[in-house]
Amino acid sequence: MRNIIVKVHPSKANLKKKEQLAWKIAEISSDKAKLNKDAIEMVINRIIDNASVAIASYNRKPVVSARQMALAHPRKNGANVFGLNSKVKVDCEWAAWANGTAVRELDYHDTFLAADYSHPGDNIPAILAVAQQKGCNGLDLIRGILTGYEVQVNLVKGICLHKHKIDHIAHLGPSVAAGLGSLLKLNTETIYQSVQQALHTTISTRQSRKGEISSWKAFAPAHAGKLAVEAVDRCMRGEGAPSPIYEGEDSVIAYVLSGPGKKYIVPLPKVNEPKKAILETYTKEHSAEYQSQALIDLARSLNKKIKNLNNIKKITIETSHHTHYVIGTGANDPQKMDPYASRETLDHSIMYIFAVALEDGAWHHVKSYTPQRARRKSTVELWRKIVTKESKKWTNKYHNRDPKKKCFGGKVIVKMKNGSTISEEINVADAHPAGKRPFGRKEYINKFKVLTDNIISKKESQRFLKCVQNLRKLKPKDLKGLNVEILPKMRTRIKYGKSIF
Repeated sequence: MRNIIVKVHPSKANLKKKEQLAWKIAEISSDKAKLNKDAIEMVINRIIDNASVAIASYNRKPVVSARQMALAHPRKNGANVFGLNSKVKVDCEWAAWANGTAVRELDYHDTFLAADYSHPGDNIPAILAVAQQKGCNGLDLIRGILTGYEVQVNLVKGICLHKHKIDHIAHLGPSVAAGLGSLLKLNTETIYQSVQQALHTTISTRQSRKGEISSWKAFAPAHAGKLAVEAVDRCMRGEGAPSPIYEGEDSVIAYVLSGPGKKYIVPLPKVNEPKKAILETYTKEHSAEYQSQALIDLARSLNKKIKNLNNIKKITIETSHHTHYVIGTGANDPQKMDPYASRETLDHSIMYIFAVALEDGAWHHVKSYTPQRARRKSTVELWRKIVTKESKKWTNKYHNRDPKKKCFGGKVIVKMKNGSTISEEINVADAHPAGKRPFGRKEYINKFKVLTDNIISKKESQRFLKCVQNLRKLKPKDLKGLNVEILPKMRTRIKYGKSIF
């Protein structure tokens, strides 16, 4: 690995192309790096993971909307749409839109947290869609996905967007563009321009994750993927991009992030060095914001130890800066304490999540979010007894650069009405690579079977799992096999008013 210093340069300095971050990203995207065996296996795991959550969300309103928009753009040699027969094809950028929304809707796929945070699995829908339309094979797809993960993970390590209230899809646009460059074996120049265009068009504010959180949270990564596909298409036609996009005098760093005086350090592999960043990422056992994963596990444990939850006076969760200020009471969002809040908002309230997990001793991607569940009197009473508090200890653990020491948990202090206290802490979720029950292929397959049960046939389940685990050997015609078709009885019709498409 190498550390790339990224800072603003005045226009008169005429920063050379090869010294720019976008060029260095393009270099590793167009190299001939060998494929790491463990990384290949993790790509397969994540395709299974994405399919699980996409099918589970098939009939949710944002997913239906995105799918209907995609179906208005049919294409004979296009890409597949999750849930539909593989004979149904649409333009690849619209497949990226529909499938990306389906993958993100339940907030239930993989994550990577560092200086900023991300869901690297959001790279897969766009890269797979283009692979299907352009006749790529399984190895091409693997290369594209590994590049997408590599770029996004390392941008997240080096550049914090959240500090400046910029949504994390600003790292996703460039990573998808880079991944598409690897997939299609584009030259360095074309990828360089594509990365810059993709970044320029995918910058948006974090209001999408603040206050009353709407369905846009699910659409946002799909939008970035779609824009990245279109950026690559333009650059393949010879078009250019704002440059230098990171280091320019009026660039992203200069006026969106920390300003002309800031230096960022972005790690990147050397040219032709195997791309293994995917191995640093982790998926979710529970459908909720990643920083709640460990705390859900802790709540499930406490459920067995506290016989009467009515005897609780107060619960304090000591955790990282990020957890406290984004999904905790430090966010100062009254919506996070509102029983009538949207599912998307409840997903970003550790107070709600911890209360439900403590009461139920379990967590479910549907049942834990129903309006009836959120408004249960005992839940609301417990919910409002919970506060979060930043602890430097946990903030330091969160930002530890050693993946083996990085933690996303916290310490929970339960004060009882009789004056006694119960105190427990957890470093990482049970499903984390360093947790009690790390996810392996068996767990990914089980998650797929659980989430798709009664939505797809057993025959379809077996077919898909066999196909995806043979990813390395798949020929172009076989990539349609990575689509999953739902049972006809599960296809509900939702009527909408007039629309443009």
